[in-house]
Amino acid sequence: MPPTIQAGTILMKEWPRMAQLLGLENEPCWGNWSLVKALDSLALDRKLHAAGWNFFFMAAAVRVMFFGAVAPGKIQNAVKRILAKVRPQQFNSLEVTGIVEKHFLGFPYAIVSAHSRHIQHSCRLDAAETRQTFQRDAEWARG
Repeated sequence: MPPTIQAGTILMKEWPRMAQLLGLENEPCWGNWSLVKALDSLALDRKLHAAGWNFFFMAAAVRVMFFGAVAPGKIQNAVKRILAKVRPQQFNSLEVTGIVEKHFLGFPYAIVSAHSRHIQHSCRLDAAETRQTFQRDAEWARG
C-alpha cells in the first residue's frame, strides 16, 4: 500500500543505519526515499539536535499543481515531481508543507508545496559538491 502523504510529511533519503542510530521509523516510498513516520519536523529537529546533527530548512518553496480533485495517487505523483525538481540541489530531506485544493471556473485543482531540508553534522550547510559526494558514498554503502 502506498504511503499517505499530507502537509507535514517528511521524506528522507535512505542512509545506511541512520534510522537505527536515531531511532526513526521509516516507510519506503520511491527509490531511495522513505517517509519518516510518527514525527513532525519539530520533533525530528529535536531528535537530530540531541544526537548532534543539524536539520536545515531551505526557505524557497517548491510548488506543483495538478488538475482534478485531491486524491492520494495525485498527491504522490505531485511529490514525485517535486523530488525531480529538487534533485539537482542534492538535499537529503523534503518536507511537504501544503496541499491546497482550489477551483477555477468550476474546475478543481490542487497545489502541493514543499521545502527542501538537509540533515548533516556541521552547523554550516555543506556545498552542493560535498552533499553530492556524501550521497554518492551513502548510495555505494547501500549497495
